[in-house]
Amino acid sequence: MKQILIINGPNLNLLGKREPDIYGNRSFVDYLKTLEAMFPDVQLRYFQSNHEGELLDKIHELGFTIDGIVINAGAYTHTSIALADALSAVTAPAIEVHISNVHARESFRHHSYLSAKCKGIIVGLGLKGYEMAVRYLLSEQPSANSPK
Repeated sequence: MKQILIINGPNLNLLGKREPDIYGNRSFVDYLKTLEAMFPDVQLRYFQSNHEGELLDKIHELGFTIDGIVINAGAYTHTSIALADALSAVTAPAIEVHISNVHARESFRHHSYLSAKCKGIIVGLGLKGYEMAVRYLLSEQPSANSPK
């Protein structure tokens, strides 16, 4: 069974409450149930933290044994060289996701330290971006448990 880690960074625990005009009215935990129903043969592992070190630890813990990472690092996208280094260090490919179109927002959101370490970026398509990232990882990557 393929395993994909979904990581959400700071303030994404407030989805459904935080700025619904930008992020919508649905919590990620609720949306995760939809993703799990879409991908019943995939183990989706979800982790959210407002603390950079915990995000790093989770990437280090699972990044060598899973089939892919979907990461929305929130504000750490624009500040964390450490997260970029962690993604670069592990073998699991990553897709960067942003719910809003960060390029249509404040200029500080236009730069990502993570993008160069990811296979691709999905920006501005709402929660659907997570589904698209999972679909890509499933279609393009061999299973970590498959013979090489």
